[in-house]
Amino acid sequence: MTRCAVMGTGSWGTAFALVLADAGCEVVLWARRQELVDAVNSTHENPDYLPGVRLPDTVRATTDAAEALAGADFAVLVVPSQTLRDNLAAWTPLIEPQTVLVSLMKGIELGTAKRMSEVIDEVTGVGAERVAVVSGPNLAKEIANRQPAASVVACTDEAVAKRLQAACHTPYFRPYTNTDVVGCELGGAVKNVIGLAVGMAAGMGLGDNTKATLITRGLAETTRLGEVLGADPHTFAGLAGMGDLVATCSSPLSRNNTFGMNLGRGMSLAETIAATRQTAEGVKSCESVLDLARRNGVDMPIVEAVVDVVHNGRPTQEVLRALMSRSAKAERR
Repeated sequence: MTRCAVMGTGSWGTAFALVLADAGCEVVLWARRQELVDAVNSTHENPDYLPGVRLPDTVRATTDAAEALAGADFAVLVVPSQTLRDNLAAWTPLIEPQTVLVSLMKGIELGTAKRMSEVIDEVTGVGAERVAVVSGPNLAKEIANRQPAASVVACTDEAVAKRLQAACHTPYFRPYTNTDVVGCELGGAVKNVIGLAVGMAAGMGLGDNTKATLITRGLAETTRLGEVLGADPHTFAGLAGMGDLVATCSSPLSRNNTFGMNLGRGMSLAETIAATRQTAEGVKSCESVLDLARRNGVDMPIVEAVVDVVHNGRPTQEVLRALMSRSAKAERR
């Protein structure tokens, strides 16, 4: 039986643990808090993030990272992206030679502008062939309810991607393989920022034309950055690009969309953070995405506008006017 460690017990980590178990894997969830571990082991439920969803009996939890990682074929990393480096520093001595590290995180590291797979490789030294990424339109609550969904499992080693594909393939969760790790990660990270922008527009009372414009032009910005970094542009037309972007920008289950909507309604950043119980990755990653773009000479005006609102305190109406008054240009630039 394939053994999987899931390092993190938020909504997506818990939902993916359920997927792995339904696919026939033995799953150990790692959590920081003993009370959450006790709840999972005694009630087969994560009451903090997925109340009412029963986890399979082949899922158990522990606070001991060594216990979770022992003998793991796959170690699924699903902590907030800005905490990954510190967590990995503690976990690296516990990672066994056969373990493939799987990133479910959709962010860019602040300060370094590195993608999550780059952070994993840098901290652990395992090599790109042992680092995989799962990305796509994967709203945790829907997957936990076993609603049909698809995703992309990406690794530079196609054989590893196929092994991971088999480990998480269920009647309701359909993973496709890809070797374009760069494109899959960028699609997942930037869509969070565009989700904030679309949420702001909705909060301001703007309609579907505005939302469609932001989604489409946001995808164009992502593709521009991806091409400079060596990604396959076709990736952005797939599940890890357009698919994830549409889900994030259209669903009330999206934390980034909801966060942006509250900002668009006039709530302050502090008020919006207080109202949002879970991490909205785009709030921090918008700065690192913009940093990555500037390091590579790529113009990303929507990302820049989100940073202006979220971190520089500019009013949403003012930022919108600035976006719309940019000089006219050809669409494919």
